[in-house]
Amino acid sequence: MNKTLASILALVLLAGVPLLSPPEYLLHLLITAFLLGLACTGWAMMGRFGQVSFGHGAFTGIGAYGMAMMWNLYGVSPWIGIPISVVIAAAAGALLGWPCFRLRVVGHYFALVTLAAGEIVRIFVTAARGITGGSLGMTPRLAPDAAFSAMQFSKSGFWWITLGAWAIGILIWHLQNRSMSAQALSAISEDEDAAASIGIRVAWEKLKVTVVSAALAALAGALMAQYRLYLNPETSAGLGISLQIVFGAIAGGMYGPLGPTLGALFTIGLEEVLRVFFGTGLIGAAPLIYGLLLVLFVLFMPRGLMGLFESRRLLGASKPSGAKPAQRAGA
Repeated sequence: MNKTLASILALVLLAGVPLLSPPEYLLHLLITAFLLGLACTGWAMMGRFGQVSFGHGAFTGIGAYGMAMMWNLYGVSPWIGIPISVVIAAAAGALLGWPCFRLRVVGHYFALVTLAAGEIVRIFVTAARGITGGSLGMTPRLAPDAAFSAMQFSKSGFWWITLGAWAIGILIWHLQNRSMSAQALSAISEDEDAAASIGIRVAWEKLKVTVVSAALAALAGALMAQYRLYLNPETSAGLGISLQIVFGAIAGGMYGPLGPTLGALFTIGLEEVLRVFFGTGLIGAAPLIYGLLLVLFVLFMPRGLMGLFESRRLLGASKPSGAKPAQRAGA
């Protein structure tokens, strides 16, 4: 109960951030980081059980472009278009995952399949330039007279929407963590054959977490596109966003609910530092830097930043307190 009350209090405090009149730039970074944190949370729900995906950009792209095209072409409000896009992305996750899990495509082979899926979506978006704008990107139609139905709010309004979506992701994490599926997935990650021998439906359990992960990534992608009011295949559906999601989840730590969000904050901060200090001279180098840092995190900090903080906290708690210094002989 104490943890629940603390979580509610933290959520209320975060909801009050716009009331403090923070700089627009800071609020923009927070919105971007928490939306990326939502996608990283979805990825970590798979990744912590050994299902490594390098193609979550496919799901963010489906969510973003699905919502935008329904609004631009058919006038479907994003309030309706986003849930529909999330369902479509979840179906795409099931379509991708079921053959892989039935055929026991695991490890780096599964990672390569997801990588190919992400690139297929990016190439399709680029080729369908008549409705998606191709490599030039597209802009959701502005509707200043119907801002609510078009979900076109100020940064403060979008912060609350972002916070609500992020809270849903954290809640789903906790529900999964307390479910039997988490125990089943843990057993599957250790040995699929042994898990199957005790009655665990291996393909079904892996499929469930893949569908949920795809849905959260699509929700993050759709909200990000609606917030920025601009979509581009490289930033919404390509390898760049996929690598950013992987990096954020691993850098922050995949084994705790707040780790992926911490990693997203670190990722967005790093991105802004590179942009401010190097400007246009470092365009295209971000994926390389993410890749190099990802290798360093995997080798030296496998539990991410959150794991580092937890180890220091445990180290501090293990030190004896109140111990008196030894007296000198004869004192």
